[in-house]
Amino acid sequence: MFMLNKHLFLQAFNWESHKHDWWHNLERKVGDIAKSGFTSAWLPPATNSLSKEGYLPQNLYCLDSSYGSHNGLISLLKKMHQHKVRAMADIVINHRVGTARGRGGAYNRYDGIPMSWDERAITSCSGGLGSRSYGENFHGVPNIDHSQAFVRKDIIGWLKWLRKDIGFQDFRFDFAKGYDPKFVKEYVEESKPVFSVGEYWDSCNYSAPDSRLDYNQDSHRQRIINWIDKTGQVSAAFDFTTKGILQEAVKGQLWRLRDSQGKPPGVIGWWPSRAVTFIENHDTGSTQGHWPFPSDHVIEGYVYILTHPGIPTVFYDHFYDWGNSYHNQIVKLMDIRCHQDIHSRSNIKILEARSDLYAAKIDDKVCMKIGDGSWCPSGREWTLAASGNRYAVWHK
Repeated sequence: MFMLNKHLFLQAFNWESHKHDWWHNLERKVGDIAKSGFTSAWLPPATNSLSKEGYLPQNLYCLDSSYGSHNGLISLLKKMHQHKVRAMADIVINHRVGTARGRGGAYNRYDGIPMSWDERAITSCSGGLGSRSYGENFHGVPNIDHSQAFVRKDIIGWLKWLRKDIGFQDFRFDFAKGYDPKFVKEYVEESKPVFSVGEYWDSCNYSAPDSRLDYNQDSHRQRIINWIDKTGQVSAAFDFTTKGILQEAVKGQLWRLRDSQGKPPGVIGWWPSRAVTFIENHDTGSTQGHWPFPSDHVIEGYVYILTHPGIPTVFYDHFYDWGNSYHNQIVKLMDIRCHQDIHSRSNIKILEARSDLYAAKIDDKVCMKIGDGSWCPSGREWTLAASGNRYAVWHK
């Protein structure tokens, strides 16, 4: 599953995409997505949903959504397949909106639609007759009890349908804190996506009284690594630790980017081949802005993740909505990564990490720096390959 270690992902939507005939919009961009070097594009939840954004699913077998029709989706996936860009499905299986009232008057039944579960499919702490929830509750809607064998059988059948009949190849597991990762293991092993990644998002460690980000985030990245381990290592995870540290570091605290062992301080410092790095997503940025990256440092963020080990993800807004300059700078960085054979397991040597400067050498093929401090690699073999505001990248 992880033999290919040169993944480059595009998150191909934002929080407002449902307003814009999205499948047709993306279909027009598939050629550019492929030419730019992306191997996979993460699509928004394609199923029928109570919320237009797709994160309150009901009838999982209905692919008419606010993003477009079933046929529009199939047309998009066919074009992606022709251009050798894998489609990543957003798998929202922590919770599901009911169709009918059951015991206790809650909407905890699924009468009249495929996967017509009864109250046993719902956790006892969210209005059902199932077991208590394993993890965090997604409040306001019924949370699915994955410990029920009939529930898992139905979910596996649906995932296989997405893979074999619809044409999705990769899976992104939404709200992975809500259910036991051993079930992710089962779902991945049974449905066999090319790649899968979990959204295990919890808070970094901050100190009172001013909520300053702690230098040491080892416990945060360990929790993400524990989740990966409990999936039997069949799924990667988003590297929220790297995002949290990087977006503070670029504000003049670049010393944060070297941990006490001299390694990158996020999940990429401990397990880069399972760490999906990113600057922003539909929750942290876009119009939600729950945990935004400082907008005037975005390119420095991409210089970091696109030259470093791990599996980088580019956010749609930065690539397509922020103008040609951002698009072209990101493409240039992706191009350097591909041509210099930098990948998820690349070796990194951090050369400088102080308040105004971070510099590193990757696989002895690429050198990079971000920050206001001046720096360049010693030796005549290095050629400047890309540069811009507060960054530079060299290769041999």
